[in-house]
Amino acid sequence: MNEKIGKYRWTICGLVFFATTINYLDRTVIAFLRPYIAKSFHWTPVEEIANYANLEMAFKVSYAFGFLFAGRIIDKLGTKIGYALATGLWSVAAVCHALAKGTFGFGIARVFLGLTEAGNFPAAIKTTAEWFPKKERALATGIFNSGSNIGAIAVPFIIPHLAQNYGWQISFIITGAIGFVWLILWFIFYEVPKKQKRLSESELIYINSDKDEIAEINEVAPKLTWAQLLTYKQTWAFAIGKFLTDPIWWFYIFWLPDFLRKEYKLDEYALIWPSAIPLIIASLGSVFGGWLPMKLINRSWPVFKARKTSMLIYGIFVIPIVFSQYLGAINMWFAVCIIGLAMAGHQAWSANIFTTVSDMFPKSSTASVTGIGGLFGGVGGLLLTFLIQKRMFVHYQSIGKLNTGYFIMFLICGGAYILAWIIMHILVPRMKRVGA
Repeated sequence: MNEKIGKYRWTICGLVFFATTINYLDRTVIAFLRPYIAKSFHWTPVEEIANYANLEMAFKVSYAFGFLFAGRIIDKLGTKIGYALATGLWSVAAVCHALAKGTFGFGIARVFLGLTEAGNFPAAIKTTAEWFPKKERALATGIFNSGSNIGAIAVPFIIPHLAQNYGWQISFIITGAIGFVWLILWFIFYEVPKKQKRLSESELIYINSDKDEIAEINEVAPKLTWAQLLTYKQTWAFAIGKFLTDPIWWFYIFWLPDFLRKEYKLDEYALIWPSAIPLIIASLGSVFGGWLPMKLINRSWPVFKARKTSMLIYGIFVIPIVFSQYLGAINMWFAVCIIGLAMAGHQAWSANIFTTVSDMFPKSSTASVTGIGGLFGGVGGLLLTFLIQKRMFVHYQSIGKLNTGYFIMFLICGGAYILAWIIMHILVPRMKRVGA
């Protein structure tokens, strides 16, 4: 069937995957450069935790604030120009980190990076909604979202070597420059489906095959403002889901290397595989997360039921993380695998919660709703960093019991997804498409 329909939509998915890989590569480099930056800026051990948390908060505040504008701008400019603008600007921001001479200047670069990286997911979700029918969107989202893992996986293999031999600044320059390679490919291969000459007529018909989106194909879908979107329970279900679960992924990305380094006394090279394996497992979880609901839909399950059932299963995958330290005391690799399972659960959950936006809203508003959810996710991440990671970790570091702080954090991780699922189910128990 794929041969008859055509497969160009998967080329577009590959471009979005590449952009998401770069997006996470640029933001996660700091986790493995932390010791080098601390030495360069003359931080004490306690200052290192406090300043690192402050830099993380600077990124999250600007990232959340960036979502105020990113979704609306991308809905207005369209995916081709909007995605290119966001990627070009965050690549410049990544390179600017290398120019910092102290903590304040580095913080300014993090703010710029956060503002501009906010454009990735609204653009990616809008692109997926434009290029895939509903039954394939979770799989396409799972594939491109796995780029967040691939970018993070590459970091421990490359960045410590570059920092050790050429200085930490070169890492930001190289990772930032990759974004400009993507821009060239984007302008060569991307256009919206109805204007893409490489797309066969049969594939265009297949992409636009969802009956409840026919009005949007004919460009008569309602144009919803932020104020209008905030009146819908569907918007709040997505936003609260992101508020509760996005911060958990931030924790894995920014603090997992530190946990492994201090819990098991690993140096930068011994840290490579323990950091990479959870991300590899998470990549598999991301793709599986999109595959399962597609399989259920193909077995005649309603789209929304397939999506929510899958999300409940993925939330259960995360719960064992509360035992990671206890089992890690027996063998470090037990902890590594359990954390990997939890990260896979998050990525599978993420592939589906993103797809609920295009399930419930017209294509003309997907980037805006994704932006609202991203804002709430960023605020959740900021609050978690300020209330738990900064204050609690600094306290336990000062009394020599940092592992207790991590245990509390793992408890939060284990319960966040089931709580989010329950709230989302209460708000939207049945599928109801906005503007249908």
